[in-house]
Amino acid sequence: MILITNDDGISSPGILALRTALADLDSVFVVAPDRERSSIGMAITLHHPLRSTQVSTDIYTVDGTPVDCVDLAIASLMPQPPTLIVSGINKGENLGHDVHFSGTLAAARRGVLLGIPSIAVSLVGWRGNRSQESVSTDYEQDQSSSQDLIKAAIDDTPEAYQPAGQIAYRLVKKVLSEGIPNGSLLNVNIPNVPLTEIGDFSVTRQDRGGYSALAIKKADRYGTPYYWIGGERARSDIGHDTDIYALQQNQVSVTPITVDLTDYQHLNSLKNWINS
Repeated sequence: MILITNDDGISSPGILALRTALADLDSVFVVAPDRERSSIGMAITLHHPLRSTQVSTDIYTVDGTPVDCVDLAIASLMPQPPTLIVSGINKGENLGHDVHFSGTLAAARRGVLLGIPSIAVSLVGWRGNRSQESVSTDYEQDQSSSQDLIKAAIDDTPEAYQPAGQIAYRLVKKVLSEGIPNGSLLNVNIPNVPLTEIGDFSVTRQDRGGYSALAIKKADRYGTPYYWIGGERARSDIGHDTDIYALQQNQVSVTPITVDLTDYQHLNSLKNWINS
């Protein structure tokens, strides 16, 4: 049995396309937030009770976070533990430092922490139009925010997600037969182009570029200040082996993400100075 969830909510066309695509591989059970809960990370609900609503057979909504959905599905709603968790198809990319904030990734991460193989699937909201060779090595260019990427709107229809659904089907079929190493999830980003233009799977690393800190200050009608936060993506390493570069080439980026955050390279050096 495959558990499907997301952070865009039960009404998202991406989750419908994913459910349709995976139905031929195994029985599918859907538990998703009752509304959009994007960029909420690993948040869990501890200060009020959760409520679930059965939409139809094997489909439930939860008034909580993506991680809540995974916990509630496995602890109570599902008749048996899933063999695989697939989170998505997310509206928009989860590349580079996005993995730290994404509710889509958080649901998959929670699955791994529970010992269940998990995949996060996202449909990228832009199209790449530059090659590695055309990028300047100048510092200011390297720290730019990829503004020369072409925005590619994702329609709110299941049809817009069908190519991504077919790619997810291929990968999930492979995972069901081959498995995923313990302690890792697969972060999958799919180009927003017709299926015939999507290239091969590319095993990538997470781009190290983060986001700038940005706070837009405004005032309400009473003069009280409030803020919108955000930031521009800044790429610090423009490498051929990164997830962002793969998407620029219309390839499907597959990045293994470990849930063990221990910095093993620095264990010995830390032991040396902390006890000296």
